[in-house]
Amino acid sequence: MAPADIPASLPLGLCLLLASGFGHAGKLLVVPMDGSHWFTMQMVVEKLLPKGHEVVVVVPEVSWQLGKPLNFTVKTYSVSHTQEDLNREFKFFIDSQWKTQQEGGVLPLLTSPAQGFFELLFSHCRSLFKDKKLVEYLKQSSFDAVFLDPFDVCGLTVAKYFSLPSVVFSRGIFCHYLEEGSQCPSPPSYVPRGILKLTDTMTFKERVWNLLSYMGEHAFCPSFFKTATDIASEVLQTPVTMTDLFSPVSVWLLRTDFTLELPRPVMPNVIHIGGINCHQRKPLSKEFEAYVNASGEHGIVVFSLGSMVSEIPEKKAMEIAEALGRIPQTVLWRYTGTRPSNLAKNTILVKWLPQNDLLGHPKARAFITHSGSHGIYEGICNGVPMVMMPLFGDQMDNAKRMETRGAGVTLNVLEMTADDLENALKTVINNKSYKENIMRLSSLHKDRPIEPLDLAVFWVEYVMRHKGAPHLRPAAHDLTWYQYHSLDVIGFLLAIVFTVVFIVYKSCAYGCRKCFGGKGRVKKSHKSKTH
Repeated sequence: MAPADIPASLPLGLCLLLASGFGHAGKLLVVPMDGSHWFTMQMVVEKLLPKGHEVVVVVPEVSWQLGKPLNFTVKTYSVSHTQEDLNREFKFFIDSQWKTQQEGGVLPLLTSPAQGFFELLFSHCRSLFKDKKLVEYLKQSSFDAVFLDPFDVCGLTVAKYFSLPSVVFSRGIFCHYLEEGSQCPSPPSYVPRGILKLTDTMTFKERVWNLLSYMGEHAFCPSFFKTATDIASEVLQTPVTMTDLFSPVSVWLLRTDFTLELPRPVMPNVIHIGGINCHQRKPLSKEFEAYVNASGEHGIVVFSLGSMVSEIPEKKAMEIAEALGRIPQTVLWRYTGTRPSNLAKNTILVKWLPQNDLLGHPKARAFITHSGSHGIYEGICNGVPMVMMPLFGDQMDNAKRMETRGAGVTLNVLEMTADDLENALKTVINNKSYKENIMRLSSLHKDRPIEPLDLAVFWVEYVMRHKGAPHLRPAAHDLTWYQYHSLDVIGFLLAIVFTVVFIVYKSCAYGCRKCFGGKGRVKKSHKSKTH
């Protein structure tokens, strides 16, 4: 019998870690995405370094986070835009979210102001392959695998160009390309499409809307990615689609799990690593420890709209400041915009805060978040109920999932008033059911045989050791659309049925004519003779 103080998950976790260490050190090419996407990807890369792997990260010379000093080899390439261009496009996109929220799935996003920002990101790949010296270096390096974020598509193009096995690292895949790339069934009858804010229990009206969104994605998403596929086709010197780029992926590492996501079919090469970002918690600095201790019995509220959103329209900021001043808790608000004139004494503005460390403190009472996957999982890991103000993308669905599970309250950030925010905060703080529900989710999330970070490292090394994972690739990739849906088999069987029915019908008709048609002619002939 194992000692009582050794976790039951230790043997399995130890076996996985030991297994990953037996192989020789390999060479890994990393093609990341900028911004918050890079934070957790960097954790995986840095965990690989002590194992002796050689890691090369390819980044554009213009970025927000990728240009910071790193502990591994970084190769940069020049791009056709400046830092100011990148900031302007992103600010234009963010500012548009404060005017109107995206509704109705991904379709409105395809024609939104986001398009200009995406076009800029897609152009990076053309710049990368224009750098002939870099391309030659990558070709001669003999990498074992590519570790990539598919957001800007370039990593997929790189993997296909160099014929390398790839590991995708993402919260989810835009449009329908996860289903097509992994050949994973996604029935619209109970698997909601992205950004629709639906659950897996849908009314008839919702299922109609879900199906229309599913069909719309197939119709319009290719046009959204046209620049990316045109660049990929140019690089690969053959016409390709997004499905062509996603299909060769060896392993999909998705930063989610089923405490947040809804149950749905998954393929064996789809690995869930939700909560990877809240693996480690550090002691608070003296500054933040002082803030927390000064909050007294009321505790603290942590407020952040993510690393990429630090400014809010002045009128909305004042409404928020007014609401925060009405609660007894101390509010730590990450905000770099103009200080609201009505900011209360209980609200402390900071340019940066240790979000996960603060949420892990016993005095954390609530978390005001934009519902990004990193923040949501930090709320789940630490068991802190949330007031959610989603702005765009998967944030809408993340907030809906938490609200459905009774772990938080969702507000429309554009329409909410100071009273709405005040009531939401008091509800999640004073209504014990919210704390109980988030603690239940936290317990479910943490009940696992291995930590998400260790699991991600294992699968990256697995692909490196085995040069891919072809045994996990379903044969569906090799079928045509009509073979996949068995339409040729159905047609064949229907042809047999119709043939049998036709033969039976003709046989019966012939028999009837023989049996009854002859008697009629005899009777008719007999009558004619009597006359």
